[in-house]
Amino acid sequence: MIMSKVRINPKGTSTNLYESSSELRRGPWTLEEDNLLIKYISCHGEGRWNSSARCAGLKRTGKSCRLRWLNYLKPDIKRGNLTPQEQLLILELHSKWGNR
Repeated sequence: MIMSKVRINPKGTSTNLYESSSELRRGPWTLEEDNLLIKYISCHGEGRWNSSARCAGLKRTGKSCRLRWLNYLKPDIKRGNLTPQEQLLILELHSKWGNR
């Protein structure tokens, strides 16, 4: 069993010693970071986000990289207004399946 070393911060929250919060970048993504993530995923594919973040040279968490990719950078994301047909389909599926 692998145990990670945990440190308690002054605020009472715990942090993993191997991923110190002072090393992680927070806030808005830069164009350079976006390009690093896009390049890494185009070569290695999606998944294993924690190791992807480290191997791509990003000082971000795996969760941050996954969310950035899925919500903003993924090429097949459709942006813009929904067509009336898409709106009807959503309403139809929601009435059939609910919030699942």
